[in-house]
Amino acid sequence: MESTSRLGLLRRSPSFGYLFLATAGSSVGTYLAAIALTVDVYDSTGSGVWVAALLIADFLPIVLIGLLLGPLVDRLSRRRLMIFSDLVRFGVFALLPFVDSAAGVVGLAAISGVATGFFLPAVYAGLPNLVPDEELTNANSLLQTVETLAWMVGPVVGGLMLTAWGTTVPYTVNAITFVVSAALVARIPEGRLQSDDPLTRGHWRDVADGLKLVVTARPLRTVLVVWNVVLLGAGAVNVAEVVFAKDTLSAGDLGFGLIIAASGVGLALGSFLAAPALGKVGLRRHYVGSIALMGVGWGGAALSGTIWLVVPFVIGGAAGNGAAIICNRLLVQRGAPDQYRGRALATIMSSNYAVLGVAMAAAGVLTDMFGARAIWIAAGVIYLFGALVALAMTRWLPEARADDLDAIEASSESAVAALTNGAAPAFEPEPEPMLNGTYASGLERIATLLEEIEARRAVEARRPS
Repeated sequence: MESTSRLGLLRRSPSFGYLFLATAGSSVGTYLAAIALTVDVYDSTGSGVWVAALLIADFLPIVLIGLLLGPLVDRLSRRRLMIFSDLVRFGVFALLPFVDSAAGVVGLAAISGVATGFFLPAVYAGLPNLVPDEELTNANSLLQTVETLAWMVGPVVGGLMLTAWGTTVPYTVNAITFVVSAALVARIPEGRLQSDDPLTRGHWRDVADGLKLVVTARPLRTVLVVWNVVLLGAGAVNVAEVVFAKDTLSAGDLGFGLIIAASGVGLALGSFLAAPALGKVGLRRHYVGSIALMGVGWGGAALSGTIWLVVPFVIGGAAGNGAAIICNRLLVQRGAPDQYRGRALATIMSSNYAVLGVAMAAAGVLTDMFGARAIWIAAGVIYLFGALVALAMTRWLPEARADDLDAIEASSESAVAALTNGAAPAFEPEPEPMLNGTYASGLERIATLLEEIEARRAVEARRPS
């Protein structure tokens, strides 16, 4: 009954239903085309450098957009921005079958990355406006779950298509999914993805405002710092996993496939179960516990001697990852007002992708130096350290689950007030413990007496001598 009730959100909120179906279709297409892109570039060049260039072209635009163009997600219609992004990606994949050079493929992939860099922040910035607040956790959980399932299914389907028909069919299918996605998003009523009129103080001032808000608002600052720490471990895991499976465990391609599949299963489980778990333990415990589970999962896998012991540990660690991602999204969506949410998301995503890129580059060198097992152990330690950082940085969250939203909104309002007054502090000051009700009341009485004295002096000064 619980799962039926949760999936019933697709009926209760038709606009969310359209977004869910659009995400499901385009995600499957994206992941099935990803393998075709990689094979296309490698077959034409035989070079790992070109494959790396393809990967960089995929995520580097997201980094640049977050730093330079994030405010556009708030100023422009998010619905139109999403439709335009889908149509750009349709054009990219419709052209790819006719491109016969690696440089052309990488260039078009970069254009697709730019479109994705606008699409994702628009989706998650607009999501809180599509569903009631009490359904927001469930909505994030469902979207993340379907994205994870697409990540599991897409490469398999793409591999089969690639074997049977080459790269043309995966490219074409992906292009069609973007047209369908654009059509579904177009059915969402205009304005539903934005609840407030956009604010602007000039583009570069808006960019600066986004950066300041991310640093000053506790929910946003928490995600920025904690997830950047976690992604140092994620970069290490992603780079070393193929070496760990094939060389350290001698499990071959099958072992590598099992680790990838275990990661997908864990992510899907963690994402889907996050909503009921949050309702039971609250945001702070869930966030810290999820990241700690990542450390235990990948640390245990690193110390395991066979692939069959590694798989359950990876499932557990990936479940923690999926659950923590939902916490991140809730903290940002509720921690930034609608008029600033797009730029906040884009800024944090930019930072996250930049850290992930650096971590993956470093992990490649370190894996060759110390071996994959040592890198996975280090990743487990990093995750556990990330859990400690999360524990320290969420002290402002109350223990009572019912008070989570009030605390997040209060922090957000304080940061925005400081921002709009042009005096954003580097960090939010802690409330003064001395300023209790009695003390505050005494200060008010003193202020009132001073005002009365000044008024009497003014009256005396106006009297003729």
